[in-house]
Amino acid sequence: MGIVVPWNFPTFLSLNPLAAAFAAGNRAMLKVSEFAPKTGDVLKELIETNFSDDEAMVITGGVEVASEFTKLPFDHLLFTGSTNIGRMVMRAAAENLTPVTLELGGKSPTIVHDSFPMEEAASRIAFAKALNAGQACVAPDYLLLPRKRVDEFIDAYRKVVSDSYPTMVANDDYSAIVSQRQHDRLSGILKDADEKGAELITINPAGESFEGSRKMPFVVLKNVDDSMRILNEEIFGPALPILPYDSLEEAIDYVNSRPRPLALYYFDWDKDRAKDIVARTHSGGVALNDVMTQVAVDDMPFGGVGPSGMGQYHGKEGFLTFSKAKGVVRKGRFNSTALVAPPWGNRFYNMIMAFQFWRLRKIKR
Repeated sequence: MGIVVPWNFPTFLSLNPLAAAFAAGNRAMLKVSEFAPKTGDVLKELIETNFSDDEAMVITGGVEVASEFTKLPFDHLLFTGSTNIGRMVMRAAAENLTPVTLELGGKSPTIVHDSFPMEEAASRIAFAKALNAGQACVAPDYLLLPRKRVDEFIDAYRKVVSDSYPTMVANDDYSAIVSQRQHDRLSGILKDADEKGAELITINPAGESFEGSRKMPFVVLKNVDDSMRILNEEIFGPALPILPYDSLEEAIDYVNSRPRPLALYYFDWDKDRAKDIVARTHSGGVALNDVMTQVAVDDMPFGGVGPSGMGQYHGKEGFLTFSKAKGVVRKGRFNSTALVAPPWGNRFYNMIMAFQFWRLRKIKR
């Protein structure tokens, strides 16, 4: 099978599916990302040292190599990446009718109930949003908050971020944006929101200049609307738009009106309300009172739905996804089929037909 590995979690997203592929009896080829070349080289060396080429191998290279890789006639192809590239991968795989598992992204919503302590919500959301500077497919993409508590959350969020990252530019604990192209894309999204009337709140505790750096400060956005790119494109960065709601029903309706996300996050100690939210929304996965940790539960299925992907793996589901069940029938020396073979109307045939007629009459009663 083929495994296309993204740059943002290159070790986890190569070795985890590789383990499932091996468990299901597959050989595997991994195409690692050109945006994480050193990690790719290490993985290549490790796999070449421990496995023969007919068991596993690592392929390096750029876009052209990746494009040709997805055209190979694999028995199964796993791709992790953006929705747009996922469509291209699926088209390429279709030429060989290769079954695909697509782990894509999308806009994962986070809903905080009015009864939940905002300091706790801010702490948990900030940790996840800061991980890899928000460059994760399951990162919280937008936040639905009770209207009267928006400013309370922002104050708490600012404090958590400032305490965790008192400086950012030279801080090795805080990630940079992966490339200048992605940095420019994020800057463009923020500029678009600003020009269309959003309020941008920058969190920059040390008042640093980010000029010449691919790092970006945390940004919280208020007064956003659906005309802005920030609510239509996957952010994949340290920006967090906030949408106020006046009722929980309004928040649920908004989520359900959007493309189905890879993850949904809901903060509420009330288990019955949480159960209702899970039942009334669609998403690839859910975490309650936390963000992103559902991915770390390796015996729980992981995958998207609709624009956020198709198929799932991890644990047992990985074994099943990367397997193909083969049905086998074996008959003994006695050929029972001959009892109902032509000429029709023999005793056994008539017995079977009479039994079926009796069953149908019983069902109708």
